[in-house]
Amino acid sequence: MHDFGYHRPASVADVAGLLASKGEAKVVAGGMTLIPTLKQRLASPSDLVDLAGIAELKGVKAEGGGITIGAMTTHAEVHRSAEVQKTIPALAQLAGGIGDPQVRNRGTIGGSVANSDPAADYPAAVLGLGATIRTNKREIKADDFFKGMFETALQDGEIITAIHFPKPEKAGYSKFPNPASRYAIVGVFVARTAGGVRAAVTGAGPCAFRSKELESALGGSFTPEAAKAVKLGADGFNTDLHATAAYRAHLISVMAARAVAAAS
Repeated sequence: MHDFGYHRPASVADVAGLLASKGEAKVVAGGMTLIPTLKQRLASPSDLVDLAGIAELKGVKAEGGGITIGAMTTHAEVHRSAEVQKTIPALAQLAGGIGDPQVRNRGTIGGSVANSDPAADYPAAVLGLGATIRTNKREIKADDFFKGMFETALQDGEIITAIHFPKPEKAGYSKFPNPASRYAIVGVFVARTAGGVRAAVTGAGPCAFRSKELESALGGSFTPEAAKAVKLGADGFNTDLHATAAYRAHLISVMAARAVAAAS
């Protein structure tokens, strides 16, 4: 690990000031990805700006017919939240299936979404529920946020402050987890909303994405049988030591059917 300056600001405004004045600074939330990267010397920031001391970035509240979750709220806090369990139980269930207890008690929703890991769980929920990502500069719709592997619409000096999730009529999530890391080999989040059905996939491609094929099928019949009937080609999907692209394509329909069953 290379030497770096360490800062623990007390406000979002202080974070913005530090990022503007420290050209090679990195923001650290839970540190689940950044700390191992530093240890392996794959990154060498001049400074780390720790968000852990900023109270305004934490917590869950009912708002606008849905829920708003602060960026520094941990996975365990999302999972245990009575408000999340009441409003979007599928989101609470998703949070409870991330990693292990150590990860769930350190990792944060904002850090996970900002990182855009291709196998992370939260991006599927963000897309599947049509969430809005709030930053210190603007609001970004879920459909405009994820750009590619570890790539998002966030600009330099822009940090996530909260994520707003509208309440769906029904929602469910199911994943086929890597047995060691608990990352999704394939995960599917489905939601029936006032605006129609949304279905988002994680783990299969370079980043989370909406499946138009699943949305079309489930829009006609929101049933596990309709999801199982969707057959996807393997083009563009990931192949690695855990699963081939063809296997992932098959798993999408299977996980979608389980997600619909869970939603019902």
